[in-house]
Amino acid sequence: MSPESQPTVLSLVEHWTDRLEAAGLSQADGFGQGTLTAFDEAAWLVLWRLGLPLDELDEVENQPVSPADVAQVAILLEARISTRKPAAYLTKEAWLQGVPFYVDERVIIPRSLIAELLVDESIDPWLNEATHRVLDLCTGNGSLAILAAMAYPDVAVDAADISADALAVARINVDIHELQGRITLIESDGLASCPGPYDLILCNPPYVNAATMATLPAEFRAEPALALAGGEDGMDFIRSLFLNAARHMSENAVLVLEIGNERENFERAFPELEPLWFETSAGADQVLLLTRQQLA
Repeated sequence: MSPESQPTVLSLVEHWTDRLEAAGLSQADGFGQGTLTAFDEAAWLVLWRLGLPLDELDEVENQPVSPADVAQVAILLEARISTRKPAAYLTKEAWLQGVPFYVDERVIIPRSLIAELLVDESIDPWLNEATHRVLDLCTGNGSLAILAAMAYPDVAVDAADISADALAVARINVDIHELQGRITLIESDGLASCPGPYDLILCNPPYVNAATMATLPAEFRAEPALALAGGEDGMDFIRSLFLNAARHMSENAVLVLEIGNERENFERAFPELEPLWFETSAGADQVLLLTRQQLA
């Protein structure tokens, strides 16, 4: 940016894109918690700090930015670089499928691929008029429970997590979206305190294997390990889930489970299962569906 001329929104974004890249942040280590590139990250933070629509850079790119606002942007972006905190923890806000959610360090940043399936109706063929009760297990900040309540206006949703801190954040989001009458928050170790039976269980559990946990970049280490670490092969929580799931499911219920990049470990741990794999933006091997019959 030239000090002689007033910068535009776009020139500010480009400047901070260069700064993020020069600081060593890359897709491999710094991003993946809402944005995928340095440009997207810079654009997100610049637009947020300036109070501009986060998805309308093209409309405002030539808008001049005052020196005072340039200084405020610099404070935010310098904090992103120096602390390596995820952007969502700096802004206390994350978006999933176009819906805003409050976040802080008590929860992982919502990015579940299950959200795509709720919005694009990929799960709907396994549901019917008898689908009345949904469980979002390992709810974190409550985003999947909220998206499920939005997608299925006639269902009641239980949102369960072992972390009281996470449930406190989920409460904030349930209240923001005015879904107190349809979403019940439950503190539960796995399914232990979840009453059931449920017609649909959504679960984005801790599934990161130990070797990967040991190499996570700073941004991901800033998130609660409880919500990420799945043991040696990433399957510890899932083993327990499969032992207990059927008794919490109605006769025709299904479980939609996210396992990230752990398909090889999943198939090694559960060779007898033949799940349906959903196509998502990350490919066809990260989210699966199992019926109650398969789990029984």
